[in-house]
Amino acid sequence: MDPMMKMWVSFVGIGLMVLAAVLVMFARAKTRGFIRMSLSLIAFVLLLSGMICGLVAIV
Repeated sequence: MDPMMKMWVSFVGIGLMVLAAVLVMFARAKTRGFIRMSLSLIAFVLLLSGMICGLVAIV
């Protein structure tokens, strides 16, 4: 993978991690019950996806 593509993959990873953090903050502050749990699960999946993008950008 060329360096420019690695840069874009790392940006996507950073964006996914930021989105996950914002989603968790929103879920904890504004929601309850099943919606809170489902938003937290979605945030966890986004965080894992961001981590995988970061690892791909490193290698």
